[in-house]
Amino acid sequence: MRAAGAAAEGLEEFRRELTGYCYRMLGSYAEAEDAVQEALVRAWRSIDRFEGRSALRSWVYRIATNVCLDALASGKRRALPMDLSGPSEGGTPPAGVEDAALWVEPCPGGDPEAAATTGESVRLAFVAALQHLPPRQRATLILRDVLGFSALEVAELHGSTVASANSALQRARATLADRRRATGVPVSRAGDDGVRRLLAERYAAAFSRHDMEELNMLLHVDATLCLPPYAKWMRGVPDIRAWLTGPAIGCRGSRLVPTTANGSPAFGQYRPHPDGNGYVPWALQVVEFSGDRIISITAFRDTGRLFPLFGLPDCLDADVVHGVHG
Repeated sequence: MRAAGAAAEGLEEFRRELTGYCYRMLGSYAEAEDAVQEALVRAWRSIDRFEGRSALRSWVYRIATNVCLDALASGKRRALPMDLSGPSEGGTPPAGVEDAALWVEPCPGGDPEAAATTGESVRLAFVAALQHLPPRQRATLILRDVLGFSALEVAELHGSTVASANSALQRARATLADRRRATGVPVSRAGDDGVRRLLAERYAAAFSRHDMEELNMLLHVDATLCLPPYAKWMRGVPDIRAWLTGPAIGCRGSRLVPTTANGSPAFGQYRPHPDGNGYVPWALQVVEFSGDRIISITAFRDTGRLFPLFGLPDCLDADVVHGVHG
């Protein structure tokens, strides 16, 4: 009973890392929070059966994994636009809105505590690629390569053999490598945080001024721009420029408020109000870098749900200066 009581008191401290795990499993921050709450409730209810033969962390991860596997039983797979079709021309407007439930969603902040031997463990493209794995392989790869669980721990968690767990990990790694080659999306490589912050500030200022020459200098030659909930996405500087100077010309004069999403710089984008009085929410932009170049911009239009999650204001006054909220 004493061990069970101590374990119950320690469960809450796992909430943050469990949320990161469930987010990678499910591709949705809101669903991840619900899954973690359900996992902790199950753990609290069954804590008297925890006998201490395995680590408390492994035990609660086993419960969280089962919650996620239950949620994934329907076969629903979230995606980014590049998972659904090839790139399109930048000068054409998007087709109709796709079902919002299809999309991998951004998560606030990052996950600096993860082992992240993949080097990109919470990047949007990585989370989307995970959705191509069968759920148990997905769990195995995250537990091993991101969270640092041993092969034995993962085998015990799944109720399988070490050989089976290792085989699942190898198949999952191979699938992710194939996805990376198939999409051709540049790999995010960590750089100096100070340099990345300065580049993000340059991007915000250039975007607000609609300075195409400065944006050209910041963009990787194979950079992508995608626009959930539209399936449209573009690759390369010419098409991104065609989009910004064509269908997206109304973004000229926008103001960008900095935040962080998926471990990357992000911005709440506010377009000028039609009546000229201040700025209105338009998109949450997640901007990913490799070295000193932008490799990906993902603009999520669901501002009504995402802006409160990221602590972004519901409007901006007309006196906001430059590209950044003062």
